[in-house]
Amino acid sequence: MIELLEASHLALEGENILHEAKAFSTGILRERVSDLDGRLFKRTVHALELPLHWRVQWFDIKWQISLYEQREDKQSNLLELAKLNFNTVQATHQRDLREISRWWRDLGLMEHVDFTRDRLVESFLCALGLAQEPRLSSLRKSLTKVVILILVIDDVYDLYGSLEELECFTSAITRLSTMPPNLFLSSLFSLFSLTGISDASRRDSEQIQQLPECMKVCFRALNDVIHEIAYDIGKDEDSHRVLPHLTKAWADFCKALLTEAKWDNMGYTPSLEEYLSNAWTSSSGPLIMSHASFFVGHMNLKDVADLLERNKDLIYNVSMIIRLCNDLGTSTAERDRGDAPSSVVCYMREANVPEDIARKHIKELINQEWKSINAYCFSNAETPFVRTFIDVTVNAARVAHMLYQFGDGFGVQDGDIRRQILSSVIHPLALN
Repeated sequence: MIELLEASHLALEGENILHEAKAFSTGILRERVSDLDGRLFKRTVHALELPLHWRVQWFDIKWQISLYEQREDKQSNLLELAKLNFNTVQATHQRDLREISRWWRDLGLMEHVDFTRDRLVESFLCALGLAQEPRLSSLRKSLTKVVILILVIDDVYDLYGSLEELECFTSAITRLSTMPPNLFLSSLFSLFSLTGISDASRRDSEQIQQLPECMKVCFRALNDVIHEIAYDIGKDEDSHRVLPHLTKAWADFCKALLTEAKWDNMGYTPSLEEYLSNAWTSSSGPLIMSHASFFVGHMNLKDVADLLERNKDLIYNVSMIIRLCNDLGTSTAERDRGDAPSSVVCYMREANVPEDIARKHIKELINQEWKSINAYCFSNAETPFVRTFIDVTVNAARVAHMLYQFGDGFGVQDGDIRRQILSSVIHPLALN
């Protein structure tokens, strides 16, 4: 029954027999779980909580090793090699975390901004969930920078800025994203200087100067991080060509956040369809994948653009799961605080149903997105670079399940996420 339940989560669109198998196996296991004990009980509870296909495999390794240790027929040499491999790879992750911690301290953003979340280690855990292989160290560190800035910018839009200030902030990011590569640096400088610039640039600069100091600090920090990542990707020769691509991804993200801020300001609750048409971008999925695409192999800008275009449906599916998992984990607390509506609230009002029915509907939407994702999981990638990108992208959906399975993984700094950090990043396995 456990294997049937796990296999049912590999279904593709139209494979209704596996949908029936999922319902059947879930019902049987829930009915019998109280009668089980030992390894079988642990496996059943684990599978009912979240299937293996939806889990980040690296975060599950310690659990799997612990389960294997309980087998009477275990092979001790194989077990020791598995533990040694985990500890060796974990040491690489710890080195990455030390380096990114120094970077965050040197950036000094939290010294000037007191309204946002300081979630460096949680951000690193997300990046680690997307890419665990030692060879992807640069990707992990860059994605950590992206994720922690996503949290900061999200808090600017959710907690701090007025609608007028947010429109100004969004306009500045958008204007940078439309600049030709050879004008990008001078355009950026013009936003903080009023000498020798055009009338349009002068108006933008004057608006930026009128923002609260902490928003100007966030804008400069975002610019610094974009430049750092662009340099890591292209070094001296191509970094200026990469900059507009990264900035456009940030501009699209900020425009989606601005849309949500306008809805909140008006007290407007969109339909679920209207909400999701914007929310898949505000989920940060497209932003994260735009950055990740530059690190999966030695590709030029045209190859990266082709990679993103060929996998745009996958990015959409994964971004939807990020958004829907986020909403399931945070909607109750956000509704109590009076925050902007989530997918759960939008469906409750649109269909006039209670919260439990709405949450069930959102979970079914997640199931449907996974069926589309599975087609990519089992397809033949043209090159190793494409396969790496697909794996990293699918892992983003798995990280979302991990973060929001038991609530808001970013909002609460103790509990399950803390235990995951200690297990995956801090504590090695004991060797005989």
